[in-house]
Amino acid sequence: MASLLHQAKKEKCFERKRTKFIACDFLTEWLYNQNPKRKGEPFTEFFSIPFVEQWLKQHPRPPIPLSLLLTEEEAALYIQAFWRGYLVRCDPEVQELRRWQKKLREDKHIRERVKVFWARQEQKVKCTMEEEEAEAETPAL
Repeated sequence: MASLLHQAKKEKCFERKRTKFIACDFLTEWLYNQNPKRKGEPFTEFFSIPFVEQWLKQHPRPPIPLSLLLTEEEAALYIQAFWRGYLVRCDPEVQELRRWQKKLREDKHIRERVKVFWARQEQKVKCTMEEEEAEAETPAL
């Protein structure tokens, strides 16, 4: 129990409402590795324990939210980047540029042009593949 409390303190469980730390997982891993029958064997991570692997195959867990996986510094960088982007997008000159680009895309039917382009590319690839197959089928003299 003492090591559980130390780990919980390291994971800042007493400071936050939500954390990525799962006490049951920690206890399972700790008890498995501290088992006297496993003396001398290397440390085994939680997800590598055989019975845990079997259980998780039958009962998969939902993914852990990104907000719990990021450190405070990484989360701060994401928030700052979003805020800087927002401030730039609020700039009247940038808004004018974005409106102009949107109008240009609509006027030139960019989406349709892209679809036609890729259809042509796929057709070219298909033709070359058919030619290669035909050459492979004809015997060499």
